[in-house]
Amino acid sequence: MAKYSNNDSRRSNIPVNGAKKQKEFSKVNNGVFVYTRQMSVAELSKELNIPATDIIKFLFMNKKMVTINQTLDDDTIGLICLEFGYDFKKEKIVAEENFEEIDIVDKPEDLSPRPAVVTIMGHVDHGKTTLIDAIRSSHLVDSEVGGISQAIGAYQKEINGQKITFLDTPGHEAFTAMRSRGAAVTDIVVLVVAADDGVMPQTIEAIDHAKAAKVPIIVAINKIDKEGANVERIKTELMNYEIIPEEYGGENIVCEISAKKNIGIKELLEAILLVAEMRELKANPNRYAIGTVIEANLDKGEGPKATLLVQNGTLSFQDYVVVGTTYGKIRRMTNEYKKIVKEAKPSTPVSVIGLAEVPNAGDKFMAFPTEKQAKDIAFKRALAKKEAEQSLSSAGSLEDLYNRINEGLVQDINIIVKADTTGSAEAIKASLEKLSNDQVKLHIIHCSSGAITESDIMLASASGAIIYGFNVRPSSMISQKAEAAKVEIRLHRIIYDLLNEMSDAMKGMLKKEQVEKVMGQAEVRSLIKISKIGTVAGSYVTFGTIKNGSMMRLLRDGIVTYEGKISSLRRFKDDVKEVKEGFECGITIENFNDLKELDIIETYEMVDKE
Repeated sequence: MAKYSNNDSRRSNIPVNGAKKQKEFSKVNNGVFVYTRQMSVAELSKELNIPATDIIKFLFMNKKMVTINQTLDDDTIGLICLEFGYDFKKEKIVAEENFEEIDIVDKPEDLSPRPAVVTIMGHVDHGKTTLIDAIRSSHLVDSEVGGISQAIGAYQKEINGQKITFLDTPGHEAFTAMRSRGAAVTDIVVLVVAADDGVMPQTIEAIDHAKAAKVPIIVAINKIDKEGANVERIKTELMNYEIIPEEYGGENIVCEISAKKNIGIKELLEAILLVAEMRELKANPNRYAIGTVIEANLDKGEGPKATLLVQNGTLSFQDYVVVGTTYGKIRRMTNEYKKIVKEAKPSTPVSVIGLAEVPNAGDKFMAFPTEKQAKDIAFKRALAKKEAEQSLSSAGSLEDLYNRINEGLVQDINIIVKADTTGSAEAIKASLEKLSNDQVKLHIIHCSSGAITESDIMLASASGAIIYGFNVRPSSMISQKAEAAKVEIRLHRIIYDLLNEMSDAMKGMLKKEQVEKVMGQAEVRSLIKISKIGTVAGSYVTFGTIKNGSMMRLLRDGIVTYEGKISSLRRFKDDVKEVKEGFECGITIENFNDLKELDIIETYEMVDKE
């Protein structure tokens, strides 16, 4: 308990000019006028000890008519300060419960080098966990179901006297989930590509996610020992996605490795250390810890358990921490080898118990000197979260976009394109990029074929993007997730309509229109062939209501394969007008019999947009 005496030299992360001193809104310090809000001529006159008449006269000479009680904007305050011999600086007041927004500024002499945090990403079965296995000289893969990562792990390795922290993720989803919560945890991404397989859909998604997070990418071409390995082909494929090897004049280091046979691992680690050295990664260990939750779960024996990555400061045993909207006292802290540790320095991952509730991956945490402070801040954060759930997220709609363009607030628009074929996706991407102009730039942050997935929703939410679907439809679950995340999905069957819609929004010509409203979805469970009638789809209504005579489309693996009309609807032997969610029915489709089990029949109406 001695660490809570005056011997604890760590500093709090809450700045002295923060929430506790909100009443003090300005001061002069060594010729610099520091203020936190706009003020009137009278207030500025008092703070700078300058007659108000002199300020009014100066502004009058600069063609600005003001009165003594008029509020001045930041530009005018700056102009007055410079005229009367002061430098100026506006500081942002951040409430202590919003510790994610606190701008922690450390003196250069307080900073020490910290290990790089590296995320291993790539396509499934390309060897991500085998690479971690080789780096740690351990046997992680053997303990994982089917040799595929089931959860996030965080590990440290020391190379040439320097530590590197590795995050082994089950793909890019967790990476994006953390980034969508504002958690910039990764310093470097290692992209694993199998030399005998090449660039695959998840490889492309990993590249898009790493680029969106603006972190350097090191490529590890794995399985070079396998028959059919073609390293040069991989390099050529990667260049199509703006991953250009150094040998071709690019900025990406490419390492040829075999994780299974331990070939090239040393060179890869040296490349990571080189990139880390160029980035000059530093942190201040002499303050209370601040960082991010990597993973969390409820342990039956120990209660809420969380893996925390310390990003700045030092986390110590028995510290009081606020994580997301919960708090607790650290009762035990262990490293990746389950060894108990007393403290964790910057870039160190540790598993802790002692929290009141299970936090979310990507939640920020901060340590505090006292339980009272931690408890108060956790309560305020829980209250703020409840209020924030009513507000909009960062993802935008086309109408928002139109309004923001008119107000001069938008210069970059992020778009995700999903289409039924790769050719369609690339054609739409090329056409959309041509719409960019001097005022508004369109960025296609991800473009691929296939159904709209949860990963697409998370990327859109994290990047404030709009999703355009061409000949694809989201499932009802994906639509609900998009609605919850306030992500707009725009669906089209004709490419010119898609391009005209975006062009009209950019030009401020967006008009009210008729839009589709999905009324119901039914899954085909069995097929019955009846002469003179055709194929009857024995179906189960999974969402909404299916009405007889409705317009419909047939979805197979998320791709639209047919559009038409429901010609008959039956419950047992009776013709019915509609069948609601949770009931079975028989459906026939007008002029169409090529049905398969697990097809989705989706009905819709055209309605006026509100």
